[in-house]
Amino acid sequence: MSNAVDIRTLDPVSEPLTPVSRQERKQRTRQALLDTALDLLADRPFATLSLREVAKGAGIVPTAFYRHFASMEELGVALVEEATRTLRGMMRSARTDPDTYQGMISASVATVHQFVRANEDHFRFLTRERYGGGPLARAIAVELRMFSGDLAIDLARFAPLRAWSTEDLHMLADLIVSVMITTTVELLEARPGEDPKITGTAEKRLRLILLGIPHWKTT
Repeated sequence: MSNAVDIRTLDPVSEPLTPVSRQERKQRTRQALLDTALDLLADRPFATLSLREVAKGAGIVPTAFYRHFASMEELGVALVEEATRTLRGMMRSARTDPDTYQGMISASVATVHQFVRANEDHFRFLTRERYGGGPLARAIAVELRMFSGDLAIDLARFAPLRAWSTEDLHMLADLIVSVMITTTVELLEARPGEDPKITGTAEKRLRLILLGIPHWKTT
């Protein structure tokens, strides 16, 4: 059934007919386009996706696609942003309460594990397109820089890091983000039952990085 139709609540006993606004219909159709594209990308690169098949899957005519996205590349960038926006917020929340490095490590790894498992299609898309070049790869790079920037700000609140330069804080954050990316790829490629080993290894890698903090002379 097309997501573009005028959907109404049909319960004459409990409440009157409630029309859905034009903005709500537009948002539902936009989301249907994103969901359809993600489904079609389960085992193929974004470059093979056509506007026509995405529009058909969302239940609209191809020309209506342009009411929501200027191009397929814009749709792809929106998919990137959709996949990372919630995770960034969850990661920041996971780092808010722990007062120790170990607490932050455990909370962050647990959050990544939970979110990757709940959104595997999104992360397969991201890892596949990260080195594909073009607007999508650039959008993913921007999101990773924002991710790293958030982490650098949070790291600065720990006492041993308050005297670190901004450059060194970002370098440390980049190392941690690299571990998280590696962990994400390993989770996506894991066999059943391997998750505890993968998350345990991720925590060890992060502890190894953080062990060097007391010995680093920031510039």
